[in-house]
Amino acid sequence: MIMTATARPPMQCTDDEAWDLVRTRDRAADGHFVYAVRTTGVYCRPSCPSRRPRRENATFFDEPADAERAGFRACRRCHPASAVPDLVARAREILEQADEAPTLAVLAAHLGVSAGHLQRTFRAATGLSPRGWTERLRSERLRRSLQEGATVSRAIFDAGFGSSSQAYATATRHLGMTPGVYRRGGAGLDLRYGYGDSSLGRVLVAWTSRGVCAVYPGPDDAALVQALGAEFPNATRTLAPEAPEAPEVTAVLAAIDGDGTVPALDPQGTSFQRSVWSALAVIPRGATRSYTDVARGLGRPHAERAVAGACAANNIAVLIPCHRVLRSDGGLGGYRWGEDRKRRLLARERA
Repeated sequence: MIMTATARPPMQCTDDEAWDLVRTRDRAADGHFVYAVRTTGVYCRPSCPSRRPRRENATFFDEPADAERAGFRACRRCHPASAVPDLVARAREILEQADEAPTLAVLAAHLGVSAGHLQRTFRAATGLSPRGWTERLRSERLRRSLQEGATVSRAIFDAGFGSSSQAYATATRHLGMTPGVYRRGGAGLDLRYGYGDSSLGRVLVAWTSRGVCAVYPGPDDAALVQALGAEFPNATRTLAPEAPEAPEVTAVLAAIDGDGTVPALDPQGTSFQRSVWSALAVIPRGATRSYTDVARGLGRPHAERAVAGACAANNIAVLIPCHRVLRSDGGLGGYRWGEDRKRRLLARERA
């Protein structure tokens, strides 16, 4: 469990959650922890532009000093031991302690700088505006309260939201579902699932009455069921008695191998995530786009990190083709199911 120093906005996350932040190069996580790579002996900020290591080679530390005591040296690209600008640190402290978040103009006046300068400096250091930082901070508090068993109304109040409508609008963007559904861990969803063998190896397919909601490639059935349970812990999950001959399974396997029509899908995500996934679905087989290309296509040219986050949150491998999205420099940019699978998929589609 990663625990940040009290001088920073509180962020608590498991190592797997920290890895997701590293995998998507989330600059908002900078200053909360560093990750180290056992094979290179180097530690980095979560947003470091260097190539992502294998998950099993990454370990996490609260502070740069902890990583150095463990024998790791600081990365020369992202300089993880350097502090964020003092202006940003002071702004974070105000936002963390405020009962009601100040406007950008009020915050800038309190710090003695212009609103434009504060906005640019804060975004450069964190990847978010002060308003976005506040939203994320409140959503993190809400998430922790819900995980600890608080009622939805109590969690909304404790997180500092001014109204339930504001909480639902903001938290749904960050949690991927409404606070009530998040608290229930997917309760109310009735999932059926089955397995099959594909060119990518063993695959789990899960579906609702509306369509396929999860396609997971993995090493074995036990690991795949565990992944489905982690994503939908309180949903009703039933192994389809007709699997692997279930129509949903055979349709997905045919689509993965490129000789079938994509079946009806029921992706579970926020409205923004679904808009990204819809944009991915129209990328032609054999073609690729950059995260920036996708963001521009959605009319949000500066949302490339949010697009990367939506790709990382995609539960429907291959059928929602997030493997066709690359970094602007042509690099793979990571892949939820492993860069080797992404490389093989792209090579097969270009052939």
